[in-house]
Amino acid sequence: MKSKDEIEQILISETSIDELIKKKIEQEFKTELEKSNHPPVTKVETELSKVPKHLIFSKDAVYKVFNRKTKVQTYVNGIQAESMLGLQNNVRENMLHGQQSAFTTDDAYVKFERIILNVQA
Repeated sequence: MKSKDEIEQILISETSIDELIKKKIEQEFKTELEKSNHPPVTKVETELSKVPKHLIFSKDAVYKVFNRKTKVQTYVNGIQAESMLGLQNNVRENMLHGQQSAFTTDDAYVKFERIILNVQA
């Protein structure tokens, strides 16, 4: 936030509001351009205990599902895996605390596989 002196100098100066807005837009454009020139750095995390809690059941998390009845292996995202938990709240809490990385349902075995994290450089 700008100090009172800076705001006062802006108001006293001869620049119009349109010019100030134009300068602000140009400055934001330059910072966005600098950000876009640097590719994002990503990291694949396979240990559930190292994943931030809010990302464990996100769309970026990948879980391996093995269906015991049909003997088929598939992959689901974190949102789908959380819905497979149903009312198993204690299992959900254990996963959020990193104490367990897999759970079972009536006909499936679900295990945390990986998540791609964006790392700030």
